[in-house]
Amino acid sequence: MTEGVYYILLSLFTPMHGYGIMQNVKLLSNQRVDLGAGTLYGALGTLVERGWIEPLQGIQDSRKKEYKITQEGILAVQSELTRLDELLSNGRKLLGGESE
Repeated sequence: MTEGVYYILLSLFTPMHGYGIMQNVKLLSNQRVDLGAGTLYGALGTLVERGWIEPLQGIQDSRKKEYKITQEGILAVQSELTRLDELLSNGRKLLGGESE
């Protein structure tokens, strides 16, 4: 999972629209991750296809489509957290920060 996708999924624990997601990703990453519109909307399409997020039913004429994370998306985030924990643990062991 890319860092951008990870932050998109974290953002969607609260339903929001594309611009809100872009702003929230910046906030969560301390301005380090700045998703462009093309990257964001491509990722949203892929995440919908995977079943990790879903669009909310909104006002028919609204251009702002809101999304929310699904249970499958929550499981993907939990799996990624486990993977990241393993990476950190292995790095700390090799650098002498943890005993085996």
